[in-house]
Amino acid sequence: QVQLVESGGGLVQAGGSLRLSCAASGRTFSNYAMGWFRQAPGKEREFVATISWSGGNIYYADSVKGRFTISRDNAKKTVYLQMNSLRPEDTAVYYCGAGLTPWRGGTAASRYDYWGQGTQVTVSS
Repeated sequence: QVQLVESGGGLVQAGGSLRLSCAASGRTFSNYAMGWFRQAPGKEREFVATISWSGGNIYYADSVKGRFTISRDNAKKTVYLQMNSLRPEDTAVYYCGAGLTPWRGGTAASRYDYWGQGTQVTVSS
């Protein structure tokens, strides 16, 4: 069983920044593919960013490219999402997901095995 706990969400003005964290349990975190997704009210969960087990492969949704940065610290079993230049359309509940083997993960939510409870990000205009 893997538990994921997100933190760092909140209310911020447009143009501001937030840093989300996702702390994971599990003995083999360094093997996990990790990703961030978000879900706005009335919309489906959408891909934001993903990072491979080693950090060597990183992908972003076009909507966040150049503004968001995903990173991980395997010693701390934590993945981060630095969000800069936030826009009102970034408002959503942000979820981190874990794919339990290096070949899981990616841009599809179905390729993640565990999810956190989510953290709310609200960007005011």
